[in-house]
Amino acid sequence: MAAISTNIKIDAALKQESQALFESLGLNLSTAVNLFLRQAVREQAIPFRVGSPALNAVTIKAIEDARNGVGLSRGFSSVAELMEDLNADD
Repeated sequence: MAAISTNIKIDAALKQESQALFESLGLNLSTAVNLFLRQAVREQAIPFRVGSPALNAVTIKAIEDARNGVGLSRGFSSVAELMEDLNADD
């Protein structure tokens, strides 16, 4: 299969960091991009997880507290009951 040239725009610093990484792995940027594209076609998907960054300690604690019922208000069986509670003078 004949290779063709393709132009992409990337941040200059990212390109330098990427090239350094790939050189340490015995690859050049072109080979690394080809690896990515081949894997994406093979899997019919982005070949790595794309999502939010890992949760920080504060978020993890908030999730644990919510699961354990810490700091939560009581449950309500209706909107009217909720509104009554919200409007009550404590």
